[in-house]
Amino acid sequence: MKNIKCSELREKSVPELEEILTQERAALFKARRDLVFRQLTDTTSIKVRRHNIARILTVITEKKRGE
Repeated sequence: MKNIKCSELREKSVPELEEILTQERAALFKARRDLVFRQLTDTTSIKVRRHNIARILTVITEKKRGE
């Protein structure tokens, strides 16, 4: 899993960002579930996904405010 750059996110529209957000949240849920069942070996992916979700939410808020 890689970090999503803010510059890439700012180029997208709000509906596209919301779609990416749902995908990231689903992936985070799956990663957490795999961690509980001891199937996840890369625990840093959880942190990366959480940060990606925060970035997406920040860009969505900025776009809705009109900045």
